[in-house]
Amino acid sequence: MKEIRQYLQEYELEYLFPPKFKDRLKMYRFSKGETICTIGDQLDEMFFLVEGKIKIYTTSPEGKSLINRFKRPLAVIGDVEYVKGSAVLNSVEAVADGVMLAISFEELQEIEKIHPPYIRFLLETVAQKFYAESHITSMHMLYPVEVRLASYLLSISSDGKGTVFHEEMRTENLTELAEWIGTSYRHLNRVLKKMAADGIIDRANGSIKIKHLGDLRVLANGNIYE
Repeated sequence: MKEIRQYLQEYELEYLFPPKFKDRLKMYRFSKGETICTIGDQLDEMFFLVEGKIKIYTTSPEGKSLINRFKRPLAVIGDVEYVKGSAVLNSVEAVADGVMLAISFEELQEIEKIHPPYIRFLLETVAQKFYAESHITSMHMLYPVEVRLASYLLSISSDGKGTVFHEEMRTENLTELAEWIGTSYRHLNRVLKKMAADGIIDRANGSIKIKHLGDLRVLANGNIYE
């Protein structure tokens, strides 16, 4: 079982924390299916994903969920909320057992005052999230629905095995998916039917399964929602 210092070394995070603050880091273990945070929560810690995999998703007013993206190490949760002082923007759930390191916002405020490398890290992390959102907006404007859908399916396929998380891709989620990628439900359904006819995906029992990951990558044209 790894210790905190081993994770800091593995992900080159040692430089972020002055010596006295390294002892204040906490380590949380979580299980598959566990909710890390929910939209509207107020966080008081920043989390660093160092093992496992999480999904970030939004929830419609009707209570249906739609995955925005998956994240593997090293991912940071709570950075935007820390900077803005806002409530949680998206829900986060574990899709595999894993480990997170955490440090309180109060201690991070102390680090800010004395340790510039942390400020640089925070700027880079938030800038990367801004870039990702900008990339998604550009995709919606510049690429056809086929590319956007292929990119989305790639982003939520599990561990490169080509199998989409079925519970997230049942028929009742397609309206929300259509809205998220910027198209109509009717057009999305036409694209899905063509992908099925081309043998790229399989639609059965109200769920979607990727049959040929390579063909999907070609259709996505190098784009992915990450």
